[in-house]
Amino acid sequence: MTDKDQSSADDKTLVRASQQGDMAAFEELVARHRDRIFARAYSMMRNEEEAVDLSQEAWVKGWQRLRQFQGDSSFGTWMTRVVINLCLDQLRKQKRQRTESIEAMDEESGGVERQMPVVTVNPTAGLEREELRQRIDRALGLLSYEHRTVLVLHEFEDMEYKEIARTMGCSIGTVMSRLFYARRKLAVLLADIKNQDLL
Repeated sequence: MTDKDQSSADDKTLVRASQQGDMAAFEELVARHRDRIFARAYSMMRNEEEAVDLSQEAWVKGWQRLRQFQGDSSFGTWMTRVVINLCLDQLRKQKRQRTESIEAMDEESGGVERQMPVVTVNPTAGLEREELRQRIDRALGLLSYEHRTVLVLHEFEDMEYKEIARTMGCSIGTVMSRLFYARRKLAVLLADIKNQDLL
């Protein structure tokens, strides 16, 4: 496949070529979808470095598992699921480590409060829409990983409850209750952040 063929080919054609071992075709797929995959990783991890690492790992996994891709969904959707699963694994790992380190934390170090990250407010936000996007971004960062993940999967990925439950390894009832509390908490956080910005 020539460069010109690749840039005008649709994803399905590129996927078929990639499944035959055409690395250049796969590179074209990466170029098309890498921003979306990074954005999804960042919305879940809230950390640029981790998002870069995990999106790169997702592309490696995507290449390795490409033969398993049946084309039931679009390639972009399939890759998004790959990166979401990697992020969930990483978040679970961090949660375990955090629990262990909080339990091991010494009273002399000032307890948990002093270890908490400081929420910084960006005073130079421009347009209202940009401000709102940043507020939502900040508020998402303050949610627990369970609440943030369920919101991201439902609101940004349009995943159904059943699919979210399968991805997160919990019941549909748990998904619904997390989503309910996550929305409520997000609304409160957004109001708080807006009030901070107005001060």
